[in-house]
Amino acid sequence: MTNDISIARVLGLTAIAAVALLGLQMMREGAGVKAAQPVVAPGTEVAILAGGCFWCVEADFDKVPGVISTTSGYIGGRTANPNYREVSNGGTGHAEAVKIVFDPKRVNFDRLLYVFWRTVDPVTKNAQFCDYGDQYRTAIFYGNEAQKLNALASKAALEKSGRLKRPVVTEIVAAGPFTPAEDYHQNYYQTNSFRYNLYRFNCGRDARLKELWGAEVGGGTD
Repeated sequence: MTNDISIARVLGLTAIAAVALLGLQMMREGAGVKAAQPVVAPGTEVAILAGGCFWCVEADFDKVPGVISTTSGYIGGRTANPNYREVSNGGTGHAEAVKIVFDPKRVNFDRLLYVFWRTVDPVTKNAQFCDYGDQYRTAIFYGNEAQKLNALASKAALEKSGRLKRPVVTEIVAAGPFTPAEDYHQNYYQTNSFRYNLYRFNCGRDARLKELWGAEVGGGTD
């Protein structure tokens, strides 16, 4: 994700102010308290999806009817209990991802996959929009065999459709331990809406999605 230096430049602040802002951000995010694991009540199910910046994935999936909660976090890496600074610097193998608790009576896993494809760039490897590195890769972390088969079928159907001009590089892998991100990152699009909207616009996320998906962008979640 973009840092406060980029934001400061957009706002016309001095380099000193930009460095100060970045320092404050690193203090908050590097030493932040981790959020709790989401509650998964009886009768609900879980999907774990990685689509670049987890702020944006949360914002997109909170719009989907039947989604009960979204939690930003880290998954798929080699280190135990990773934090934002470690993951964002790269080298841990973790991806920024979102753990989605949903009501299968209102929305099924296939529908979540449909929305997922249309809220990411699945043809770009180890990057999403302005963010680069394997921590920003797209991935579906399946929790059981049914999710695995559904994810593989969904990816195959997308490739067969010819909707995209390049191969889909999104990983489909078994879910390992999911570590919630720091409290500061949860619901960031709501608690820090100005910074979030500035980041999302400057990162070119919505412009690229429009280029890829046209009227299908977002999967009809609005």
